[in-house]
Amino acid sequence: MTDLGFQLHSLHAVDDSLHDVVRRVGEAPFDGVEFAGLDDADPAELDDTLDDAGLAAAGAHVGLDALESDVRGVADTYAALGCRAITVPWLDPEHFDSVDAVEAAADRLTAVGDALDDRGFDLHYHNHDQEFVDLDGEPALDVLLDAVDGVGLELDLGWAGAAGHDPLAVLDDHADRVDLVHLKDYDETTGKPTAVGTGDLDVEAAVELVRDHEFDWLVYEAEGRPDTYETLAHATDVVEQYW
Repeated sequence: MTDLGFQLHSLHAVDDSLHDVVRRVGEAPFDGVEFAGLDDADPAELDDTLDDAGLAAAGAHVGLDALESDVRGVADTYAALGCRAITVPWLDPEHFDSVDAVEAAADRLTAVGDALDDRGFDLHYHNHDQEFVDLDGEPALDVLLDAVDGVGLELDLGWAGAAGHDPLAVLDDHADRVDLVHLKDYDETTGKPTAVGTGDLDVEAAVELVRDHEFDWLVYEAEGRPDTYETLAHATDVVEQYW
């Protein structure tokens, strides 16, 4: 069964403490949260806040450089939160300029993935649109997934659509590499993400496909909005309509 998560970066403009933000998400119809940094919060205290809010740690976004410099520290931090899924959220477009560049990035991801696996974690990679540049007739994302070993894909539906691809077809094609999915919408005209339910994503079909594949988490994320509690209210409306 798929659980419903909320990416906390969607509320990055909120001035409240991370504890208060987590409590507010706990009042909404979500099963867990995906972290994008801890804002110096103590992991043990934050774990208590998660418990009180009735939320699980769906995962955490951590930069590749941070993982390479202190994979043990990252693992210790998120283990204290009961989080076992770490996702690299971004690699610069230069990493997808050529097959050689993609393969070099894949080597780095594989090495970090192996180090995390030794500590009981799974590593995933989250796409934007640069991963869909054409390399020898196929998207750079496909080249990356072929080259990387033991690393999953957290597919962002909105960015896949913004890149000009059918996000549901991409998700279906790579389902065996996916445990987490980012629910995000997109505007075909602008080539940019937009609030879920206001763009060209077939949200109902996306939810149905996620449930059919029984992915672990469907994670709501917002970009380009005020990123205040209004974002959480909109997410709640989406959940009540489609989930």
